[in-house]
Amino acid sequence: MTKDAGSHSIFLRIFLPLIRIFARLIFLLFGATLWVKGRRNIPKKGALLVIANHLSNTDPVALQLACPPLVHFLARRELWEMKGVGPIVRAWRAIPISQSTADRAALKSAIESLKRDKIVAIFPEGQLSPDGKLLPLLPGVALIIRMSGAPCICAGIKGTDGVMPHPEMTPRWSGRPITVEWGEVRKFEPHAKPEEILAWIESELRRLSHQSPDG
Repeated sequence: MTKDAGSHSIFLRIFLPLIRIFARLIFLLFGATLWVKGRRNIPKKGALLVIANHLSNTDPVALQLACPPLVHFLARRELWEMKGVGPIVRAWRAIPISQSTADRAALKSAIESLKRDKIVAIFPEGQLSPDGKLLPLLPGVALIIRMSGAPCICAGIKGTDGVMPHPEMTPRWSGRPITVEWGEVRKFEPHAKPEEILAWIESELRRLSHQSPDG
């Protein structure tokens, strides 16, 4: 085992459980209890692409709390340069992605991680929704699904914008619960059309976040 692999193993065994406890306490401190629905749908092992809607900068925290295994997030590249945030995304082995361009390197890294049986999470809207309504989905998520061959699952997030509304980076009192609702796992064939994949994702995210088809 390499030194890097050993350090990451220690992170998973010791620090990740402590971080989970701390994060839950922080949510409670700001009046937000976390409820998870459909957790049994998450496979116990193997590759998985997690796809979620994006309301708040606290979404990755809520999603990781709702998912028992470690999740590797695609996160905007600027976070690596932010004091306090940079070390966290590095420890979590997040995948940096540029939001302003079609970041093929980031998509390739996500595909390679899935082929190594990792769990990767993506917010396919590419940015925070200013009003909570689902934004148009970027096509990169369909490419990841087709090229990796990995199963995928959608998660609908509600309530995180109460703790940290768009576009804030500091928490505030919420007083309402956070809900993460998991859908069913689905696997697409490599020849599946991107339009088919994106239509399924949009339908699932609207259903799981309780949004009507017209937004």
